[in-house]
Amino acid sequence: MDVADLGLPVEVPSTALFTDQYELTMLQAALKAGTAERRSVFEVFTRRLPNGRRYGVLGGTGRVLDAVENFRFDADILGFLRDREIVDEATLTWLAGYRFSGDIWGYPEGEVYFPGSPVMRVEGSFAECVLLETVILSILNHDSAIAAAASRMASAAGGRPLIEMGARRTHELAAVATARAAYVGGFATTSDLAAGFRYGIPTVGTSAHAFTLLHDRERDAFQAQVNTLGRGTTLLVDTYDVATAVRTAVEVAGPELGAVRIDSGDLLLVAHRVRQQLDELGATRTKIIVTSDLDEYAIASLAAAPVDAYGVGTQLATGSGHPTAAMVYKLVARAGSSDPGALLVPVAKKSSGGKTSVGGRKWAARRLDADGVAEAEVVGTGAVPDRLAGRQLLVQLVKGGEVVAREPLDVPRNRHIAARANLPLSATQLSRGEPVIPTEYLHDGSGS
Repeated sequence: MDVADLGLPVEVPSTALFTDQYELTMLQAALKAGTAERRSVFEVFTRRLPNGRRYGVLGGTGRVLDAVENFRFDADILGFLRDREIVDEATLTWLAGYRFSGDIWGYPEGEVYFPGSPVMRVEGSFAECVLLETVILSILNHDSAIAAAASRMASAAGGRPLIEMGARRTHELAAVATARAAYVGGFATTSDLAAGFRYGIPTVGTSAHAFTLLHDRERDAFQAQVNTLGRGTTLLVDTYDVATAVRTAVEVAGPELGAVRIDSGDLLLVAHRVRQQLDELGATRTKIIVTSDLDEYAIASLAAAPVDAYGVGTQLATGSGHPTAAMVYKLVARAGSSDPGALLVPVAKKSSGGKTSVGGRKWAARRLDADGVAEAEVVGTGAVPDRLAGRQLLVQLVKGGEVVAREPLDVPRNRHIAARANLPLSATQLSRGEPVIPTEYLHDGSGS
């Protein structure tokens, strides 16, 4: 696959209204105050991982690049803002010419992250950066949640392929993003054709129970499917009696039958019985695919079962209980004036309740132990220590408003496999625990 994120085969509409109103009202106030052009640095990070998770997975970076590129205020959007009197005419005039001209740095997509990791850094004038807050968070929070759930499921599957099939469990557009993020996290295919069309993800699918129920006999349904899709198709065998269906499936398709799918019952027990029956019938190479509200725990429980692939829907599309990555977008440094040469000053929110943040323009590096295994996420401001210079995590994504880091979707997918492999073994344990490596902070007191 080599088309993902490299010139989408569909037209992407303006993303300018994928925002909250206060971003535009802040812009208007800053324009009037003369502070809108102050050089600013915003960072995306999460203060904590979902309860019990050992690592996060960055998903959605490629979609953020598309969104920034298409953040344009056309005549219809400006007319809407004018009719609603959301901002004044001076602000509308400024928005009409909006093009992000700053720089964006970030962890490459598919990389793992931890509390405090600056997974994305947006630099430019306050005016152009503040407008991107909601659309960036919307994408990264959703896709990172899905990618993390997918990663845990892929680990639990132990190399067996996973099929993403959650389109009917979420918003129709979120379903496309879900399939993309799941692929980054380790899934092999998707049932969603829009995701296949837009991102080049391999698609699969054969039939549902309705197709069997349509026919007078289960045998007729199987025969019709084999006649159309060939003997290598996957037949759904749990509409009525599983044992009878398996026998009929092999009689219809022969030992060349590609696979049978089980969608209900005690999957562990049924899978063993079906495998034994298939082998006795001579269909020793026919695979078994299981579905039915699977999550990473259910997949792990089937590790000893003769299952060849898993189909996952609801739990994947909802982040397996954690539908957001809880990322925030915070101003961490800004210039003291609109002078292009003005030095950056670290800024940070100070509040109770765990919502504090750390000021200053940050870098991040992952320190490894003597065996090459990650032992700490180091986040700092100012100069990067020589010992960590070769382990920096942020890469440039946008330079002077131009996207410079598009890549095929297989690249972040493979990157994630490598990143996860460099974590301590306990990272893939499904038992609850703290982040698998700690986050350490180094400060020099400078925001530049």
